[in-house]
Amino acid sequence: MMTSERPAIRASSVSRRFGDKQALADVSLAVERGRIHALLGPNGAGKTTLIRILTGLLEPDAGDIEILGRSSRALQSREYRKFFGFVPSGDRTFYLRISGLENLAFFARLYGMGRKRAVLRARECLRDVGLEEAARKPVGIYSHGMQKRLSVARGLLTDPSVLFVDEATHDLDPDGARRVRELVRRAADRQTAVIWTTQRVEEIWDFASSVTLLHNGKVRFAGTVPEMISFSETQAFVLLLRSVKEASSDVLSTLRRATDGVAHAERARESDDHFVFVLRPEAILGALFERLTSAGFEILDCRQEHSQIEQAFLRLTSEQR
Repeated sequence: MMTSERPAIRASSVSRRFGDKQALADVSLAVERGRIHALLGPNGAGKTTLIRILTGLLEPDAGDIEILGRSSRALQSREYRKFFGFVPSGDRTFYLRISGLENLAFFARLYGMGRKRAVLRARECLRDVGLEEAARKPVGIYSHGMQKRLSVARGLLTDPSVLFVDEATHDLDPDGARRVRELVRRAADRQTAVIWTTQRVEEIWDFASSVTLLHNGKVRFAGTVPEMISFSETQAFVLLLRSVKEASSDVLSTLRRATDGVAHAERARESDDHFVFVLRPEAILGALFERLTSAGFEILDCRQEHSQIEQAFLRLTSEQR
């Protein structure tokens, strides 16, 4: 269906306008099999519009779409739709009075599976997403996280070659979000090409292979996660400290002298024992720790004030760029 030289998903110079609003302007991206491509951007950036175009739900005003080596026109074919899955951000298309098994079997039948095959595949997908015990319970009593996993199961029914996931974790608790990411990672391990749309920028670390960041319908960044992180300006950490020596009356001055050349220190808002340290360029956290312990301070807690990914995201989507 496609040659090894072609990406599984390709968008080239895609544009789309709704009345006076330019939703997308000259957007391009490519995703290979077995890769997870993160599509980032604030509200109104154009992420969902691009997903709708890539899944054949919306026509672009300009540009070319190619999925599995075929043009976007093929996406209208019922037969061709078997090769890609879609997990929407908000899913109200399940039938709440019937079971998860019956729902998935119904959708499998819409994909053209025979009755026995549809039920068997529905059971397999429910097991894969951890809903085997709830298979015969009405979807209406499922928790929100269970319904989200059911949505992922439906996206994987046909063992798709490409998978589009639109804001699947934005309203899930951390454990639920982790479960959904793991399911998608397994699909990528089976050589599925994935586009993962999210506003949770921190979750793409150690998850996505590449990134496209949209803002006001335009591409602000395209590359790898480490390349995106390079746009972060500083690293700031909040430390809870305790002096193991006789405390100076001016602790902040003591800390600044001890960490001179490594970090800049300020008091944090939490309490008198919390301090914010902004690392100097090229400095590492270990060097800060060494300076503090040598100066007689015990480090009781440490957290990053803002992640580097978040800093890069904010800088890349600033209006000044």
